[in-house]
Amino acid sequence: MVTLRLGTRRSPLALAQAEEARARLCAAHGWPVDAIELVTVIASGDRVQDRPLAEIGGKALWTKELDEALRDHRIDFAVHSMKDVETIRPDDFAIAAVLPRADVRDVLVGAASVAAIPPGSRVGTSAPRRAAQMLHARPDLTIVGFRGNVATRLAKLQAGEADVTLLAAAGLERLGETGVGTPLHAGDWLPAPAQGAIGIECLAGRTDVRDLLTAIDHAPSHAAIRAERALLAALGGNCHSPIAVLTHADGDTLTLRAALFSPDGSLRTEAQSTFALSDGEAPARLAADLLEQAPEGIRIHFAGPALTG
Repeated sequence: MVTLRLGTRRSPLALAQAEEARARLCAAHGWPVDAIELVTVIASGDRVQDRPLAEIGGKALWTKELDEALRDHRIDFAVHSMKDVETIRPDDFAIAAVLPRADVRDVLVGAASVAAIPPGSRVGTSAPRRAAQMLHARPDLTIVGFRGNVATRLAKLQAGEADVTLLAAAGLERLGETGVGTPLHAGDWLPAPAQGAIGIECLAGRTDVRDLLTAIDHAPSHAAIRAERALLAALGGNCHSPIAVLTHADGDTLTLRAALFSPDGSLRTEAQSTFALSDGEAPARLAADLLEQAPEGIRIHFAGPALTG
């Protein structure tokens, strides 16, 4: 058979996600593992780690090199952390599959709970959502910039660059680091949109590849991710806009609970909506409700349906 080429970033977590995608696809089609070759790229987001993504190009820094490889036919499909994929994607690409979503929670490392963080501590994060949510709960804390893969951030914490940090439970689980930190209850500490989800993207015109990927598409996870990304698009935020969302699936319905913050955490607004999976306009209605009730200090960070970061 023809060997298929799966593109991935070179970080340990990206490679773990690519291995999971390859294993699922090979199992679904009864292929040997060498039927899929992993093709690695160094993403711009991995090269530049001394500044927040929002300052140097946003989420496109995670996808640019893989996009080029798809268009040049150097790879047949690419694996992504859906949390890191721009909401508005080029028309010639298609998210053909979303794997079963993993744990959506954040993990607090360095303290047993948010309340237990010593007063005046430094929180290491470069994520606007985590920073704003933490400052909303604990305005006495200080945010310090923290970028890099899981090992890098844990090393920075160990070196004393911050007192506590936050990591995604799904990433820790995929790296076998399940004993690190304390998971935060998702109902109290809302996760990032699409957190814990792995997506596989290909050229929209590659119907042969899309047909193969259908076998590993997890419909409930895909529906939740589609709704969360539709909410982001309708809010029209950017990489500086703190957005948190928790999705619950129940049969043919989804419940989206979303919160918006001001970047300094002083302001917060929340809304929730339950709707049929077939209602593609529901996330946009929820976005409108959120923006209508939000104070000006939040609204200025959102601009309608054009999220680019």
